[in-house]
Amino acid sequence: MAGGNERSMKALKEVWKRAENSLCVDCGKPDPDWASSTLGVFICLSCSGIHRNIPSISKVKSLKMDYWDDAQVQFLAKHGNAVTKAIYEAHIPIYYYQPTYNDCQVLREQWIRAKYERKEFTEPGKQLPYSDGVKEGILWKRGRDNGQFLPRKFLLSEREGCLKYFTKQDAKEPKINVKIDVINATFQPEKIGNPNGLQITYLKDNKTRNIFVYHESGKEIVDWFNAIRSVQFHYLKVAFPIASDNEIKNRLTRNFLKEGYMEKTGPKQREAFKKRWFTLDHRRLMYFKDPLDAFAKGEVFVGSGENGYSVQKGLPAGTQGNFSWHYGITIVTPDREYLFTCETETDQLEWIRAFTSVINQAMTPREYASKFLDAVSFTS
Repeated sequence: MAGGNERSMKALKEVWKRAENSLCVDCGKPDPDWASSTLGVFICLSCSGIHRNIPSISKVKSLKMDYWDDAQVQFLAKHGNAVTKAIYEAHIPIYYYQPTYNDCQVLREQWIRAKYERKEFTEPGKQLPYSDGVKEGILWKRGRDNGQFLPRKFLLSEREGCLKYFTKQDAKEPKINVKIDVINATFQPEKIGNPNGLQITYLKDNKTRNIFVYHESGKEIVDWFNAIRSVQFHYLKVAFPIASDNEIKNRLTRNFLKEGYMEKTGPKQREAFKKRWFTLDHRRLMYFKDPLDAFAKGEVFVGSGENGYSVQKGLPAGTQGNFSWHYGITIVTPDREYLFTCETETDQLEWIRAFTSVINQAMTPREYASKFLDAVSFTS
């Protein structure tokens, strides 16, 4: 018996060592140490917890701590991540967001359920709930002034190229009507205080407006998210007919590069530093008094190094404004310097890395043009 167990473990390690199995099949996290004995895939600890919630589809075991018999090992050897992905990920729409291990629980769970439970990507041309160019339903939206979440009707239309929401079910005119090409959507469960919390942002008069929504159903909120991406993709295909699918895909919804609190001072650099919530959305650095504010108090464009932008650790000598946090950052632009302080050195280094990643990228013609529309001062 001991010899059989030793043989199985040796065979298991051989399958485990294959290059195709070196990343979690669902989120891409390196060195997965769990596997599904019914699907034949290698997964990380976090994704194994999601698989455990669908026991009719997937039975998971630790590769290090659990016993694997010969039949189970042979099943893993016959399948593995590459074979299984070829089956369950054969026809993923290009606009569908495939989450990574850095993404929130609801995105990863619905991705796993879409693949194995609902089998959404196994057949070509399958009608999906986010693929027909129109979506209508109720989302719980946070009030701009009172902070209460109330049910609101939302309508997404590819034909009209817009997203609308209505304050009443029977309202004929929408409260907002936003063009699809100025919309971003990103999951923010911690900020919103709901595991299915989605932040929708759009440009209004070249200023960013935030809408915070959620739905009780994880599937429904992820369907809304992918429906927005679907409509955006098809709208941009028409607007930019010579662009490749991958180029258009890269212009769909995006996660923020960095968010968190910093202190800031005003343009004279003699005012007291004030604590504010900052969001870096690619080249737009915005700040808010509260993370759930509808409008930014100010924005600044972060351009490229070749256009005179840089980030420096620390504050200029002789900075006069009073500040309680001591890990400074200076953003240098062609027009002025912006001064910030962070609470910890870790925060400071993370912000510097985020700014550096943007500054090191060459500006596109569209970004260069938008620079002249973005100059909203940091004043309060």
